[in-house]
Amino acid sequence: MDSILRAAGDLLDTELSDPIDLGGSRRSTVVRCRTASGGSVIVKAFSGEPEGLRSFASEAAGLSLRLAGPELIAVDAAVPLLVLEDLGDAPTLADLLLGDDPKAAATGLLAWARGLGRLAAGSVPKRADLARLRARYDKGVPSWEDEPWIERNFADLLALLDQTSVAVPKGLAGELAEIGAVGAEYLAFTPGDTCPDNNLLTQDGLRLIDFEAACFQSVFLTAAYCRMPFSTCWCVFRLPTGLSEEIERAFRAEVVNAYPELAGGAVWQAGVRRAIAVWTVDATVALLPRTLEDGPLHPTRRPVPTRRQLLEHRWGMASTLEEFPALAATMRTLLRDVARGWETPPLQGYPAFSELGSDDLVQELCPSEPSPERTV
Repeated sequence: MDSILRAAGDLLDTELSDPIDLGGSRRSTVVRCRTASGGSVIVKAFSGEPEGLRSFASEAAGLSLRLAGPELIAVDAAVPLLVLEDLGDAPTLADLLLGDDPKAAATGLLAWARGLGRLAAGSVPKRADLARLRARYDKGVPSWEDEPWIERNFADLLALLDQTSVAVPKGLAGELAEIGAVGAEYLAFTPGDTCPDNNLLTQDGLRLIDFEAACFQSVFLTAAYCRMPFSTCWCVFRLPTGLSEEIERAFRAEVVNAYPELAGGAVWQAGVRRAIAVWTVDATVALLPRTLEDGPLHPTRRPVPTRRQLLEHRWGMASTLEEFPALAATMRTLLRDVARGWETPPLQGYPAFSELGSDDLVQELCPSEPSPERTV
């Protein structure tokens, strides 16, 4: 910690003190520090491991685009570390969803969806800029845009099914290859980890944090976060009927400003459903080997689903992807032959909406907006 403060202080030409640990991860250390003038900054230092170096280059480049996120004050590529604007202690979207105010939670979800959609639409001309910035901060580890993670996950799934003696339907490998090309012609910028705890609801509106996986990717991969919901996150519960459609509509209404052809329902639905398949495989590969003993998805936050609950929920949704019959059959087999033995309670709804007595109240909380077809 002392070395981090000294390096950041030298970068700013001021003394930093009173560090408060904000959590971080295996890849990074994040602290709030007091400056000599009485202000505060966020210092984020990255590990020297490959994932830490990847995260540094992605976050430094993503924030340097200045399309979203806290202000990037200074960069030390040697340590490596970033000094960021302190956005304060505003609640996150996760705080609202796990709270008891349904109106605040619904409003937060809409702000999140609109914000991501505007960011995506506004970023489309900036892909070359991001590539140039990432080259400036490159540490020799490919970005997630250049990493074949989808194809690797598909190969890992086939191996995992074999290891667990789950019958692989004929044609699954071919379907996975088709799914892997999801929305390659509809790319946009994303911070990467757009989960509820990485979205601050400040007095000035939504502010995104955590750009460690910043890259350009298919807009459908982001849209799937609205429907699943939150494809790669720990804060996953069921949304009231109709609410996921509302937030997806809000995201899509912004994205069609960059890609008008996505106003067509058939193209949009096909893309999102493929993205659901991609993220379901991702979750299966990451979590199924760790379900021999069940456990919570987050070490400290409560309530939180368990690994088994999340997988059962994901498999149930993917089992309806009948345009990919081999994949849907695989999901049903996992539900029948694996999940049934878990005897896991079904995934519950978000606490913020637990007092809703009727789905009709969703319209009161989140009035329907014009559809993208009428917007364009």
